[in-house]
Amino acid sequence: MVVVVCSLIGIITAFVGSLMGLGGGIVLIPCLLFLSQITDGFGWATPQAIVGISLVSMVFTALSSSFTYWKNNRIDYKTGLILLSGSIPGGIIGSWLNQFIATEQFLLYFGFVMIGISLVLLIKRKESTRVFNKDTKGVRSFSLHGTTYYYKVSVTIGFFLSLGVGMLSGLFGIGGGSIMVPAMILLFGIPAHIATATSMFMIFFISLIGAGTHIVLGHIVWKYVFFFIPGAWIGGKLGAIVNQRLTSKALEWILRILLIIIGIRMIFQGLS
Repeated sequence: MVVVVCSLIGIITAFVGSLMGLGGGIVLIPCLLFLSQITDGFGWATPQAIVGISLVSMVFTALSSSFTYWKNNRIDYKTGLILLSGSIPGGIIGSWLNQFIATEQFLLYFGFVMIGISLVLLIKRKESTRVFNKDTKGVRSFSLHGTTYYYKVSVTIGFFLSLGVGMLSGLFGIGGGSIMVPAMILLFGIPAHIATATSMFMIFFISLIGAGTHIVLGHIVWKYVFFFIPGAWIGGKLGAIVNQRLTSKALEWILRILLIIIGIRMIFQGLS
């Protein structure tokens, strides 16, 4: 029974994570925390063990979805590498800090993080009045379905932003995409579909480093990790495929609703 439940959670969380460039931790973590409280079969699921499993699963989710996005030329590798510059050290720091957080604190902080992100996504964006072209210094260009997009990514802002996102990823096991995707859209004007695909490319490396740190710290319950990996691979591919059939507005509304629901639930759990 535990194997079946873990496999289903793996597929669902990977699908949702890949669909919106989040990695899947925002679904997997509350699911396992809830199960650990209602059944002895998941008594092994401590916050540290759950984050470790989340990060290991996200390695396979991100690899699977990135491969699908790569085939459809949706990943902005240069921007992804710029934002990775701070994410990797941030992931190591966050993974190390995770061991000092108690269950109640974990739930409460995680809930506030989710609510905060959902509020950021509700900010009404105006069309940018800036005009970029390929000759403007520091401007990135990216072509998708015959349309070329221009946007400017600040290396300095990108580094400190990704440093904070990396820390949250290692600390909460959320993959960082739930912050990085809206940040790329709001701060840099990157189209949603490009931001989503690029986020999954980044999450692969962030999760790899974060998972490695948790392995060294002994947080991985290997007996159960392997139950999630097949689902993470399948869900990652399915999410990337469906993503290409949805509009940017549809993706954003799904993300807003999901983060609000999860955030409120976890805050109540943390306070109870």
